[in-house]
Amino acid sequence: QVQLVESGGGLVQAGGSLRLSCAASGRTFSNYHMAWSRQAPGKERELVARITSAGGSTYYTDSVKGRFTISRDNAKNTMYLQMNKLKPEDTAVYYCGAGSFWGGLRYFEPWGQGTQVTVSS
Repeated sequence: QVQLVESGGGLVQAGGSLRLSCAASGRTFSNYHMAWSRQAPGKERELVARITSAGGSTYYTDSVKGRFTISRDNAKNTMYLQMNKLKPEDTAVYYCGAGSFWGGLRYFEPWGQGTQVTVSS
């Protein structure tokens, strides 16, 4: 099974930027579709973005379109989430996940331990 470790979270003012990274180990990274999800306190986990195994196709939830960019570097076994124009409502724990099937949240397992993103107004 692939192991995933997120990094890059932190505290940022509204309008600012952060880049999250997800480092993978244990299995062939390039075999997996990858995804970012987030969970805010008291809310359900939400799929934010996903990217196919070769990086040719992406998906974004409507609330982040035009602000977030998902990418991956299969040579480095790493996935990224560039987050620009951050809003307070983006505050959440962000998780990266791996999946063998291209679909919604339930198709991605396992997930990493998460990294906290806090956007102040």
